[in-house]
Amino acid sequence: MEHPKLVVIHSYTNRLEAELAVTTLKSAGIPAMLQADTAGGMREHLAWSGRGFEVLVREQDVPAARDVLSLGEDQPA
Repeated sequence: MEHPKLVVIHSYTNRLEAELAVTTLKSAGIPAMLQADTAGGMREHLAWSGRGFEVLVREQDVPAARDVLSLGEDQPA
């Protein structure tokens, strides 16, 4: 079975905003997940100083996810 390719739809500077985006996507029927390097939740500052809290969706869901989160095509992830 082939696994779908996951794409970072947007990166947030704090966990709360990222979790809100994931919840919003899921309520719209778009599977989404949060990814962040926080050393297992023990070092939240690692995400702040790194790539941030990234929201991932399946590649085929990117256009719908951008619409739900009101992200323009030219807005950086």
